[in-house]
Amino acid sequence: MNLEQLRTYCLSKQDSSETLPFGPETIVYTVKGKAFALTSSTTERARVNLKCNPEFALELRNEYEEIIPGWHMNKKHWNTVYLDGKLKTKFIHELIDHSYEQVLAKIPNSKK
Repeated sequence: MNLEQLRTYCLSKQDSSETLPFGPETIVYTVKGKAFALTSSTTERARVNLKCNPEFALELRNEYEEIIPGWHMNKKHWNTVYLDGKLKTKFIHELIDHSYEQVLAKIPNSKK
């Protein structure tokens, strides 16, 4: 998966948008204004930070060397996933879906 494919998939999620709150290098994908995916356009190795259930995050890190604690994020709730072809696209989509659902679940019903 490359960054353009990541962008397309993230923006296909309902009520998602792309923002640049930290400057032009950091792309943040949000649902209802809350981040569910962050990536950088300047890193040599494509990667994305995704929110994750804490127990599941640990399982993923133990099973896949391409998944590490979230870079510059709360490491309990965020993973960094490398997009260099070792993980299947379908699996990355599932991780994005999980992140999106984790964030959406925390949004108050009045804002949904």
